Amino acid sequence: MPEGKTWEVIVVGAGHAGVEAAAAAARMGARTLLLTMNLDTFAKMSCNPAIGGLAKGQIVREVDALGGLMGKIADRTAIQFRLLNRSKGASVRAPRAQCDPARDTVAAKEALDGVGGLVIRQETVTGIIAESGRVTGVTCDGGAAYRARTVVLCPGTFLSAVLHTGEEIIAGGRSGEGAAGGVSDCLRGLGFPVERLKTGTPPRISARSVDYAGLARQEGDYEPVFFSFASESVVLPQVPCHIAFTNAATHRIIRENLDRAPLYTGQIKSVGPRYCPSIETKVVRFGDKKRHQLFLEPEGLDTDEVYLNGMATSLPRDVQKSMVRSVEGLEKAEIIRYGYAVEYDFVPPTEIYGTLETKRVSGLFFAGQVNGTSGYEEAAGQGLLAGINATLAARGDEGLELGRHEAYIGVLVDDLVTKGVDEPYRMFTSRAEYRLLLRYDNADVRLSPLGRRLGLVDDDAWARFEKKRREAGDLRRFLARTRSSGATLEKRLSRPGVSIGDVVRDYPDLSSYCAEALALVETDIKYAGYIVRQEAAVERMKKSEAQRIPRGIDYDAMGALRFESREKLKLHRPSTIGQATRIPGVNPADVSILLIHLKRGAP
Repeated sequence: MPEGKTWEVIVVGAGHAGVEAAAAAARMGARTLLLTMNLDTFAKMSCNPAIGGLAKGQIVREVDALGGLMGKIADRTAIQFRLLNRSKGASVRAPRAQCDPARDTVAAKEALDGVGGLVIRQETVTGIIAESGRVTGVTCDGGAAYRARTVVLCPGTFLSAVLHTGEEIIAGGRSGEGAAGGVSDCLRGLGFPVERLKTGTPPRISARSVDYAGLARQEGDYEPVFFSFASESVVLPQVPCHIAFTNAATHRIIRENLDRAPLYTGQIKSVGPRYCPSIETKVVRFGDKKRHQLFLEPEGLDTDEVYLNGMATSLPRDVQKSMVRSVEGLEKAEIIRYGYAVEYDFVPPTEIYGTLETKRVSGLFFAGQVNGTSGYEEAAGQGLLAGINATLAARGDEGLELGRHEAYIGVLVDDLVTKGVDEPYRMFTSRAEYRLLLRYDNADVRLSPLGRRLGLVDDDAWARFEKKRREAGDLRRFLARTRSSGATLEKRLSRPGVSIGDVVRDYPDLSSYCAEALALVETDIKYAGYIVRQEAAVERMKKSEAQRIPRGIDYDAMGALRFESREKLKLHRPSTIGQATRIPGVNPADVSILLIHLKRGAP
């Protein structure tokens, strides 16, 4: 029986997407209910015990700038910080951190417990209730039902999921946990196409069984770059990672057992992530490569487990044991948890708008792996956006869409809704055409004012941002008007080989400025020419994005459109002319026809 109370927002699932969605909705003042299968697995790091990385680190910073939780939690639970690509250009640098997954889950639960207006319950959701094309609630095991104005579905890899280890197949969304049944059938009943994807994880081994003497040691940064703009110091002890390599023996063992590999026997039928393939796929696909790099990453401070990054596999257990022990330094390795692959249901993201609201059911939002993405960070960014928009929709307000020039989150969502996916989507800096504007160091400049307007950036965070913005402005003016050896300090700083540290040494009073302001100004000055060109490109792009396309437009009425374009436009239902131009198969002539149709005011 349904409860008498109607929630403004119900969030289903408490992974990285669900945690951000629930926190955002409740902090915006919505009556929010979070339903999860297990109260002990909040934001659980099912695979790699790390947050951030190339492009992903920028997403975490954007989540933090908007008032989300991931960055703060990662900084609290990090056991090694590294800024990737430090020696390369500013647009591709990104923070990354090894984290303690057990502490991460506790920190996420504590963060949610501190959010007023949020109610959390352990329930297994079995279906979505919709009436006349609008969501009205959810059903759960045992006959319980909850009413809602909006629902955010964040099921992760649990929809009708199965786990593969060799010939063994068991139901489950991850090791030791069951699958979510019923929801996929319900979505099909509502008219959604439901398809399958696959991902995998490597074995975990005992640190005490590893011979570290011959392995390269990888330390973290002495001066870490944090994810949250609020973080000021390292919380936990820092530990090293180590590097190992597969070899000819490893590859021979894998090749000799491909007839038992689910990926090659036809047991697994869905597509996995191209950019994070299993070790058996790497050995087959790159047959001429003599070795593959492995990273031994500690699973936390209070556990003996080591994550064998680079050796994701679904091979049988006996093969995994031989394969692992063929690696130098791992000759006596003891596997604590075996690797496995997981197949799960998702809905093609062409079924959602840029707000993450579904096109078939009003008030229903999808976030995370259900949209065909992979990664904690991609999930968190979607969850935050979905929570914001579910709250706005519950109030009858206009939804929020982030542009490709505003955030990596905007690039992510735009790619999903205009291109769809044929494999688990992973964010890369190369996907962002305006990546020099979307740096990790300016995420707050880009997004904190928006987060403040939404009510997600609190007074303390806003005061820090205002201080940084004020100091950056003062510093720019000082550098522009102060001359040294005939040139302004701004001109001097723009030269190769001159750093902001050099300027500060000559003008010690500048050391009072915060490190974030100093770094931001340095990058803006050194890349000023490139930034100006990208900003000009953004202005040109905005014109096409400003031209909105009515949701109910009749593409069949446009007889001049090519059949392929008409079908693509009907499938994707772009919100703007800009989105239409990015749909594969829609050419400039088709866009011109669409523009003429809109100018005539036709429906």
